[in-house]
Amino acid sequence: MWPRSFVDRLTAPLPGLRAFARFAREGALRPRPEGLADIPALPFAPGPLPRVGTRTVAVSWAGHASWVIHIGGLTVLTDPVWSRRILGTPARITPVGVAWSALPRIDAVVISHNHYDHLDAPTLGRLPRHTPVFVPAGLGRWFRRRRFTRVTELDWWEAAELDGVRLDFVPAHHWSKRGLTDTCRTLWGGWVLTESGGQRVYFAGDTGYGHWFERIGRRYPGIDLALLPIGAYDPRWWLSDVHCDPEEAVRAAVDLGARRMAPMHWGTFVLSAEPVLEPLTRVRAAWERAGLERADLWDLPVGGSRVLG
Repeated sequence: MWPRSFVDRLTAPLPGLRAFARFAREGALRPRPEGLADIPALPFAPGPLPRVGTRTVAVSWAGHASWVIHIGGLTVLTDPVWSRRILGTPARITPVGVAWSALPRIDAVVISHNHYDHLDAPTLGRLPRHTPVFVPAGLGRWFRRRRFTRVTELDWWEAAELDGVRLDFVPAHHWSKRGLTDTCRTLWGGWVLTESGGQRVYFAGDTGYGHWFERIGRRYPGIDLALLPIGAYDPRWWLSDVHCDPEEAVRAAVDLGARRMAPMHWGTFVLSAEPVLEPLTRVRAAWERAGLERADLWDLPVGGSRVLG
């Protein structure tokens, strides 16, 4: 039994009438034409998925918040969106980086929250209904209505295990909404995946910057790789509570104590007003200013893969 609302988990109040009025006065959530001119230059380099063994940890970025994670002998999808278009958003500006036909058997799916760019019904409908899915509290009903038979709902700081891989659901600075009357009816968060040898990957989902990163880092020390969002941040007065900008994402990686960071949530869908290439240039600059090793910033192209050494 979950509470009817998770509004008490919000880090900051949701925008009210005054904020919507300001937004109506000041402009749109889309870049100017010059900010879209770099779309052809967005990094897109699809390649074969890496060969993996039971002790291999590898990640492949399909675009936005969709990753193919190989860990502990399992293949895990995060927030899988293989659709060309999602509700209320222009079509994706880079193709999916990993062809659906190229995927191995999917052993599990983890979902961060129910926004349409993270919970895509057409994509999930392509999965066998016995695929294990791990979802935030309150979201299980959505999957069971679609006849998924192995659904695990977790609250913050709760965990499940699948074939030796531990999946911990952790807090995020965000919110949930999918229809007109369901604001914050389901929870939101990120995932920490840990294999039996102790290698650990953190998938942040969608989040603003704040105190949770230090808490997560203390509770799950030794994060080998943090998958952190860097896009959809402009205008800041509107989006700062729920979306990190590139500099905040680097601060989050430091707070987490993560050894490496892979940026995501940029260069796929046009969700906000910053120029399409700006998140990449700003995160590289912020990483350098922080004095961090360049090799530990895994700024992958869409379709790119890396293997943890």
